[in-house]
Amino acid sequence: MTTSRPKNTLAAAPSPTRRISIFAAALLSIALSTPVLVRSIPKQFAGATLTAHEWGTFTSVAGAEGKAIEWFASRTSDLPAFVEHYAGAYGKAGLIGTIRMETPVIYFYAPRETTVSVHVSFAKGLITEWYPHASNVSPTNPPPSNQPVRLLPLPFDGSIAWNSVVLSPNTTPNFPHESAPSRYYAARSTSAIPVSVRTSFGNQHEKFLFYRGVSDASIPIAATILADGHVQLENLVTDSVPALILFERCGDNISYRIVEPLPDHATLETPAFTGNLDSLHSDFEKILISQGLYLDEARAMLETWRDSWFEEGSRLFYIVPRSFVDSILPLSIDPAPAQLTRVFVGRLELLSPRTQSSIESALSSHDWQTLQKYGRFLEPFAKLIIAKQSDPNYVARLRQDLDTFYDSPSTQAR
Repeated sequence: MTTSRPKNTLAAAPSPTRRISIFAAALLSIALSTPVLVRSIPKQFAGATLTAHEWGTFTSVAGAEGKAIEWFASRTSDLPAFVEHYAGAYGKAGLIGTIRMETPVIYFYAPRETTVSVHVSFAKGLITEWYPHASNVSPTNPPPSNQPVRLLPLPFDGSIAWNSVVLSPNTTPNFPHESAPSRYYAARSTSAIPVSVRTSFGNQHEKFLFYRGVSDASIPIAATILADGHVQLENLVTDSVPALILFERCGDNISYRIVEPLPDHATLETPAFTGNLDSLHSDFEKILISQGLYLDEARAMLETWRDSWFEEGSRLFYIVPRSFVDSILPLSIDPAPAQLTRVFVGRLELLSPRTQSSIESALSSHDWQTLQKYGRFLEPFAKLIIAKQSDPNYVARLRQDLDTFYDSPSTQAR
């Protein structure tokens, strides 16, 4: 049964209290009728302005004096084929530097579609890989060479720029993907909004801006292995190192120790093998979040490097001071975000007594399987081991065993 509207509208007008109730109901109705808009905004992002978050890794090898030494920092590639890179000999013959800058990704959060331009410089370095397509990568034509190239004498800093990056919070584009496995894809597991770059061969879509590079710059920390096996740490910059983790793995045995922060220097005893990867992941995740990453960003970073950070050997992880990141890797975004978070993890490989003994034993017994566990770090470690020897005959055997290993079919196939 329906009731017609009373003719005396003045008498039928709702009371002030009822008008407020009607207004509140109307607001609720509007909110419930627009669920897509609410869901399109990342759950961590509650602001009304542009926000950018970045994470990345600086990988180095510690020399006899604890500081980063030069090594073949661009020998390996674990990226999908659609990722762009320098053509020619730089990628093939290898770049010799002190820092391998690995997988920096820049995430964006915005309440509405926005177009930004992004520029990054790399002190004493080159940008070697990137995606999506960049507007400019400098130097544009590095001199070709069929031999490894040392970055130290190069008279320029590398840089990369994306001039028009469209941030689209209400879209779900298809991102490129290949069947071959790659750690590249793990960085997509966040609620950051998609980015799009227009190119002459169509639009390229991704969840972030990605780039990599190699530099011959110094790193902010030194780690020296003492005669008793302890690790002496020294902060080489003005700002304190927010947190660091001393880690070692031998087979399935895990050890790690956390120091928060490292203001100046410290000497750490190698921890016992009583740790496990689950607790390490949890502790590492908390450190990354404390530095400003969102939970899903921290997990994406750890998942990206799960099979590499915690592999065989000894290493020091440290949160790179923000001032150092900004000095070696200046980043500009236009329009400037209201919040810019940059969290870089330094990875410093250490030739511990246990690692040295393992390598020497594997060389003498031609245990190639053990040597392959040290991957790209075997070469600089072998140089450090050889430099310690006083017996020329032993050095000759080490060199011969190394040549045999690198010439073996199993090594050539990798």
